[in-house]
Amino acid sequence: MSISDLFDSGFKKRNEDHFASIVRVAMEDGVISDEEKAFLDRLARNLDISEGNYAIILKDYASHNINPPTTYDRRLERLYDLARMVYVDHIEGEHEDLVLRKIAVGLGFSPDNVKYVVDKALSLVSNKVDLDTFMEEIKTMNK
Repeated sequence: MSISDLFDSGFKKRNEDHFASIVRVAMEDGVISDEEKAFLDRLARNLDISEGNYAIILKDYASHNINPPTTYDRRLERLYDLARMVYVDHIEGEHEDLVLRKIAVGLGFSPDNVKYVVDKALSLVSNKVDLDTFMEEIKTMNK
């Protein structure tokens, strides 16, 4: 086995665990709404989760490790990616906020200010800011 094979399998496993964590957050209320399902479908494609693994994860998401980002910058990077996916999927209104808030709390953002963080994230993404600007703006609002 080559080093690239090890990296690829490790990367793929992290993506699967990350996806399973998001599924776990979506299942917190016991139901995956149509909007959440559409988001999960797109996320699975973006994370290169095969259809077979997708079905397995949906059925047994609790067996996967939860790998929340360990640094604030990594949390912001994931929030940026997820906010862009929600924005691109045109999940609008209450559903958009609910999906992203649940995931943001799962990423480690405080439930006390998650609404404010998500509102700001969606605003920045709708203005098509790059990752560096996004991170700077979110960090600035938390000072």
